Amino acid sequence: MLGKILVFIFGSIVGSFLNVCIHRMPLGESVVWPHSHCPKCKKKIPTYDNIPFLSYIALKGKCRFCKGKISLRYPLVELVTALVFLAVFNRYRLSYDFFVFCLFICGLIIATFVDIQHRIIPDEISVGGIIFGFILTAIKGFNLRPVSYDTRPMFDSLLGIIVGGGIIYLTGKLFDLVYFKLLKRPPIQGETESMGGGDVKLLAMIGAFLGWQKVIFVFFLAPFLGAVVGTINLLTKKDHTIPYGPFLSFATIFSIFWMDKIIRLIFPY
Repeated sequence: MLGKILVFIFGSIVGSFLNVCIHRMPLGESVVWPHSHCPKCKKKIPTYDNIPFLSYIALKGKCRFCKGKISLRYPLVELVTALVFLAVFNRYRLSYDFFVFCLFICGLIIATFVDIQHRIIPDEISVGGIIFGFILTAIKGFNLRPVSYDTRPMFDSLLGIIVGGGIIYLTGKLFDLVYFKLLKRPPIQGETESMGGGDVKLLAMIGAFLGWQKVIFVFFLAPFLGAVVGTINLLTKKDHTIPYGPFLSFATIFSIFWMDKIIRLIFPY
């Protein structure tokens, strides 16, 4: 129980840092300097006002100095990160996979919230994730007893990058060909491509960490998740455009924890 509590606290602290990344990355600002400050009055946030969950509650969601409203996103990201870290710990305990998947999911959380607000996915997350995902997965091939190297994780990651990025890129190009060229439908809101480059790089990053089999599962699951929200968005806001990154991230979480169970449910034999 103590271990789970410590992991939850650690996750909430990491979530606090992820909030900094989510706010600053789209602005091209450093995530390490200057220290945390109010985005409205620019005053430095004291350490005692930067405690996950507790500070938000104590301040009633307002800046201590200018009384500007603090977005609910801040405690939400902290809570989501803490819960996900706890879920990963319950499955992998304190192992190499625990740290790899926690790092991976941190990238997904940043990509999700940045995409929701700005409709972009920072290259620092997607391209950096591709590189780190390949390296960290390749390291799994090392065996100490006896000393040997299994190339399968490395090639699985490499194939995941190619399949993940390739399948979504080709699907987007095929849709654009049919929609814009064959059906001659006019672009909406200046959009000339159905699938952004950020989504392509994000799915390639997911493939780097999960391999080609799970990235295909993510590719087919994400549209079902997006269809529900897209329909609601269309009916309520009359807007058909939605950020796709969050649904790739949600589908990835499903894949990590429940892919095997879902496959057994669909194909019981």
